[in-house]
Amino acid sequence: MQYQFNPLPWFRSGLFWRTFFLLSLLVTASMATWFVSFKVVERKPRAQQISAQIVSMVTITRAALTHSAEDKRRQLLIDLASNEGIRIYLLEEEDQITEPDIDPFFKELSHRIRQKLGVETRFAKEVNGESGFWLSFSIEADQYWLRLEQDRIQDETGLQILGWASVTLILTLIGAIFISKLINNPLSRLSAAARELANGRKPSPLPESGAREIKETNISFNQMVADLARIEQDRALILAGISHDLRTPITRMQLEVEMAPLDDTARSGMQADLTQMDSIISQFLDYAKPFEDHTITSINLSQVIDQIASQYLRLEACEIRLTIDPNLWINGIEIEMKRCISNLFENAKRYGRSTDNQQLKLDLVCRYADFEGQTRILFELRDYGSGVPDSELNRMLQPFTRLDLARSQANGSGLGLAIVDRIVRRHSGRIFIRNHDQGGLQISIYLPPAR
Repeated sequence: MQYQFNPLPWFRSGLFWRTFFLLSLLVTASMATWFVSFKVVERKPRAQQISAQIVSMVTITRAALTHSAEDKRRQLLIDLASNEGIRIYLLEEEDQITEPDIDPFFKELSHRIRQKLGVETRFAKEVNGESGFWLSFSIEADQYWLRLEQDRIQDETGLQILGWASVTLILTLIGAIFISKLINNPLSRLSAAARELANGRKPSPLPESGAREIKETNISFNQMVADLARIEQDRALILAGISHDLRTPITRMQLEVEMAPLDDTARSGMQADLTQMDSIISQFLDYAKPFEDHTITSINLSQVIDQIASQYLRLEACEIRLTIDPNLWINGIEIEMKRCISNLFENAKRYGRSTDNQQLKLDLVCRYADFEGQTRILFELRDYGSGVPDSELNRMLQPFTRLDLARSQANGSGLGLAIVDRIVRRHSGRIFIRNHDQGGLQISIYLPPAR
């Protein structure tokens, strides 16, 4: 079996994580779109403002140097450097220049500066190993460099906005957690109640409050649970009546058959028919019997299987090969599991005998096994009969299903395997039926171990 990579398993596992992830994605995308839009919109105004400041600096510096006395220029340059952060250097042909990084903001800024100072204005981010914001200007025939600190050009507003956006995003994600829980909790309660109901237990009533849709759903679900409980009570009463009203005349007929002047063949045939009728009624009652919570106990499945197998080993022409691991415990109803296993043996006894010598040969396995990535207890029973057509395998677990092969051998009610399937599902298990590769029918049951 190849391992398939499952991306984001936590995202696929529940509604809470899906809601949280989608809310987070929506908020993050919205804030990212807003931040990019803000940077695009404010680019031109910021470039216009900074270019106006730089042009003013160049104009004032050029005028100050032009009109100052020779002996005062050095002191003027020192004052500009210390007070305004403006440094003036003579532009030499051998200067080592590093070109600035070209980005949308620099394109806008340089374009506006060149409009004011001339297209021959040059820019650099590093001159002779000294970094900063450099631009050239001329005084008469001489070329100069004006250097500004880089932080006077960089946009601190964007960093501040990014910081505030990060804080807002974190607070929004925390809010998304509460929103996700607010949406998910009612659905989680409804899912848990539906799961209990599917397992045959009566869930606690759901709170009939909250949003209108949730309130109406919970009211409807509670009403459905009450209706099912009432139907279950009516069914139990009807089953009790059927059991009493049918078995009483059957018992009376059995007594009359015993007392009637009949030959042995007729008496045996009528007794067999009455016994079969009583067996069919028992199967009807077993199939419809409700699931009782208070009878759930820990069951040693290994011991139960061994006891039932020992009873069938006493039969003539019966061979059972047992492979049972000891002390395999499950949680459930012991009488239900005994009925389940007995029905499997009875089904094999009726329909799984060898077509050659009518001998019953069975392979029985009970052990731990891996099922869908989880540890389960595997109970497997295989006979050596003729099996069933592959097209009929899916119908074997349906109530009142009797194949032509089965009718030729015995007249059952068609509820044996349906009762097995019902009991297995009540115990949170899975059942599979297939024709064995070497002949015969194989039934596999996976049950969760006791915890």
